[in-house]
This record gives sequence, C-alpha cells and structure tokens, in this order.
Amino acid sequence: MDAPPLEDAACGREGNLLMAKAREIAEWTGAEGAPADTEVLRVSALEGATADAIVFATDAATLEQALASSAGVVLANRKLKPVEDVEYDRRVLWVRDARYAFALAASRLGGQSFVAGLDATATIGKDVAIGAGTAIGPGAVIGDGAKIGSRCRIDARVTIYPGVEIGDDVVVQAGAVLGATGFGYARSPEGEYLLFPQQGRLVVEDRVEIGANTTIDRGALGETRIGRGTKIDNLVHIGHNCVIGRNVVIAAQTGISGSSVVEDGAILGGQVGIGEHATVGEGVILGGGAGVLSGKKMRGPGEVFWGRPARPLKEYLRDLARLKQR
Repeated sequence: MDAPPLEDAACGREGNLLMAKAREIAEWTGAEGAPADTEVLRVSALEGATADAIVFATDAATLEQALASSAGVVLANRKLKPVEDVEYDRRVLWVRDARYAFALAASRLGGQSFVAGLDATATIGKDVAIGAGTAIGPGAVIGDGAKIGSRCRIDARVTIYPGVEIGDDVVVQAGAVLGATGFGYARSPEGEYLLFPQQGRLVVEDRVEIGANTTIDRGALGETRIGRGTKIDNLVHIGHNCVIGRNVVIAAQTGISGSSVVEDGAILGGQVGIGEHATVGEGVILGGGAGVLSGKKMRGPGEVFWGRPARPLKEYLRDLARLKQR
C-alpha cells in the first residue's frame, strides 16, 4: 500500500500540527466502515489517548482496550470485524494491517518533521546540487559535485563524499558516512599492500533511510547502489560495489563485504555478516548473527536462514538439538 505524497492528502492545519477527519484517514488507509465526523491531530498509545488521537489494535484484547479508551479513531485489523448485522462503534476503521495503517496516519499527521534549509555550520563543496525542501544539519560536510534530492533530511555531522548521488525523501541520521573509499587492496609478491583504485560512485535511491554512524563505501571502478525504500539501521557497514535492492531492511551492526548483492525485499537481522561476492536472494530472511560465506547464494522468498554459516532455520535447529544431545 504505497502512500501518496503528503501534499496530495486532504488535510487541514491547526497551529503546527496537521488535522484530519476520520473519513480522510479512511481514504489514506483504504479502511472499511462508516467513520464518524471526528477530527484528530495525533497518534497515541492506548494509555492517555484522548478524543483527538488515533490508536490501533491487532488482536481482540487490544481492541477491547481501545474501545474502552477515549480515542477518537481506532484502526483495527479486518479479521477482528464482527458479523455484518452487528452494529459497531463508529470510531473503528477496519484495515488490512492496523500497525501499518497507524504508521501511515502518523506520517501524514506529523507532516515534515524538520525545517528545510542549510545550517550555518555545514560545509558545502563546489557544484553541489540540493533539492527543494531538504534540510542540511549542523556540521554536515557535502563534497564537491554531490547531488541531493528534494525533501531529504541530512542530520548533524553527516559526511557525504564527492560525487555521491542521493534521491528524494531520503533520511541520513547523524554521523553517517556516505561514499568513503572502499577497503580493497592489491598485494605485491613481497607481501606489501597497495590500494586498488576506488574511483566509482555511490547512488542512494528515493525514500531510503540510513541510520546513525552507518558507513557506505563508493564503488571501486563501478558503483555501489542502495535501492528505493530500503531502511538501514545504525552502525551498519556496506562495502564497495555492493548492490542493495528495493525495500530491504538491514538491522544494526550488520557488515556486508564488497561486491555482494542483497535483492529486493530481503530482511537482514542484527549483526549479520556477509562475505564478498555473496548473494542474498529476493525476500530471504537472515536471522540475527547469521553468517554468509563469500560467494554463497542464499535463495528462497520468505525462507529463514540462521547460524554461522547460515542455513535454513529447520536445519539450524536440528543441528542445535544434536549438539545438546552430546
């Protein structure tokens, strides 16, 4: 369920907050129901929810608590909907995935959570292009020839090396380093190391989010690319020439070696380690701490792999059980 741009949403503004009616929230989220003409300003936890707030429920017990609250709108999973002839609380909007719908409503009601502009302490190189509505934070360094799209948020002390290209609606949190020299060396017969040319580029597509203190290297001779909609946690390292697909999720302290590929929709848990020239296939799930050997290809949408070296979850659990029996 892709959200239309914020400017397309039918919202009013009250003070510094966006305001919406329940029927507008129903339109955003594809909800079923006959919503009351309620106006809301914010999303909320169940505790302390007031008439201007939205809450959500994914199970029957939580729905009961939500209905007992003072919340103005309740987003609930359709599977919880009663039979058709039962009259139900008009605050409830029935959606496919209440958690996602809640996040979508939050993004609309919050609006742009930063002020566009260039902080006076940021350093901007020559021939840099920065799109409309983008914010560059304190102490950020943008290298020569870098391109940053519209409505991006570049937080404090981010370093963007020369020639890096960033799309629209990208978030880069504090301390991240984009486009640094890759870790690639040629070894002489005498055992000395010489840096292999690292003159490629880094491309970050639209709607990517990059966590604090994450580092992504530029390509060696080609490019490193981060696909549209991918979300990267704090303290992740992505090596040179890697290609990360669309809508990939990468959790903290993961390291991906050079020239590896992570295909669309893959999920990488925390502290995953991936060797060079490896492939993580479309929709593959790597559990926390999983290790993928160099050159290995992990395939199977929805397949869960665990352990070091990573293997299918059932196989991993079977091996673990055998070890306990010894």
